[in-house]
Amino acid sequence: VIVQFGWFFLSVIVQGDEVLRKIEREVQMREGAGKLLVACSRMEQALEAAKSLLTSNARILALLSQLQQIRKDQVFEEVRRNSGGLPIEEKTPCLGTLVMSDLRIPLMWKDTEYFSNKGEVHRCATFCLLQCGTEIQDTDLVMVDKTLTDICFEEPIVFNNVGPGFLLRVQLYSSFVMEETSTGTLGSRRGSRICAALGSAAVWGSVFGGDSAKLGSGSPPPSATLRSPKYCLLAQTTLKLQHVQEGFKSHDLSLAATEDDPFWVPLYGNICCRLLAQPFCMSQPIMSGQLQILVLM
Repeated sequence: VIVQFGWFFLSVIVQGDEVLRKIEREVQMREGAGKLLVACSRMEQALEAAKSLLTSNARILALLSQLQQIRKDQVFEEVRRNSGGLPIEEKTPCLGTLVMSDLRIPLMWKDTEYFSNKGEVHRCATFCLLQCGTEIQDTDLVMVDKTLTDICFEEPIVFNNVGPGFLLRVQLYSSFVMEETSTGTLGSRRGSRICAALGSAAVWGSVFGGDSAKLGSGSPPPSATLRSPKYCLLAQTTLKLQHVQEGFKSHDLSLAATEDDPFWVPLYGNICCRLLAQPFCMSQPIMSGQLQILVLM
């Protein structure tokens, strides 16, 4: 029993250290994106830097949630050990690989918008943020105006070590593109301070400016003044194992904005993609050894 508990706590310590290293790396990337945003002189650079800030914030939130769960499991096992109970050996299902490809979001322009040649062209920069468990990936930026009928993200997105109970959240973000994008200063703390502050409430303020609700805008801490592109959540959907099917399928989108918002693009209300999953047991050996066959005469 002592050996079993020892292996469990060793595994928890290793997992916790790995998550801490990932958090520190993401904080450093966020700091670098902030410095890049300060030095941006072109609109395209500012859009990419603001996108990197939002993505890093989302990854840090997911990693903090994972670290909290690891510590909860550790406390639970300590209570079980002190009460004289044995560790529960649960049978875990086979993990696998999840792939999304040919991601397309149809647009529905009004006749007055599509055929109008007067005034300024309404343009928005869009991208998708995809989260499966604690793994978060983003797509390339796509500039949207009335010449597009679909927002297309061609590159396949791969998630590894996914269980059958996965929830794949797909979020579409948009930022209104002005003629000129001005940048200010971005204040951020060093990654080493973040790791030292983990486990206390101060970490949320040091990483996210004290308000996790500002994640969608990729905003810096409130102490900093930054005039930068602002990404806002436009629509989202959640896909499960039941949505894994052969071929190109359509799924409903839940809108998070209205036509009055400046970052709005006329969504048709659906998202189309190919979603495939393959268990590791189909491509990797799960068990090995000698097989003995007993023949009864």
